[in-house]
Amino acid sequence: MYSKEIIDHFQNPKNMGAIEGVDAVGSVGNPVCGDIMKIYIKVGKNESGEDAIKDIGFETLGCVAAISTTSMITEMAKGKTLDEAMKIEFKDVESALGEIPPVKLHCADLSVRALREAIGQYKNSNRIS
Repeated sequence: MYSKEIIDHFQNPKNMGAIEGVDAVGSVGNPVCGDIMKIYIKVGKNESGEDAIKDIGFETLGCVAAISTTSMITEMAKGKTLDEAMKIEFKDVESALGEIPPVKLHCADLSVRALREAIGQYKNSNRIS
C-alpha cells in the first residue's frame, strides 16, 4: 500500500516535463524493472553567489513509485545549491514521501542517481569540482 504523499505525487506530479534551455540532464534506467528517469536542471547564482538549481523538471517512464520519487526529489532539490542537492539521499526521499514498499525502494535510489548525474554533468561541463 502506498502512502497518501506517494499517491499525491503520482496523481499530481510536481515539475513534470522537459524544460527549455537546460544546463544539464541526468538520465538513468533500470533494465530489470524498466524504469527510466531524466532530470533536467537550470543552474544560476543564489543570493550568496553559489551555483543553485533555479529550475528543474523530469520525465519518468515507470510505476507509481518511480514517478512519485522523481517528483519528490525535484521538489527537494529546487532552490538548493548544487552541493546541498548532491547530499540528498534515497532515505530523504523516502522520509518525505512516507514509507515506500521495500520492493520499490530502488525507485528512490534511481531518482537520486538521476539528480546526481545532472549535477555531475553540469559540474564537468563547467569544470567545477
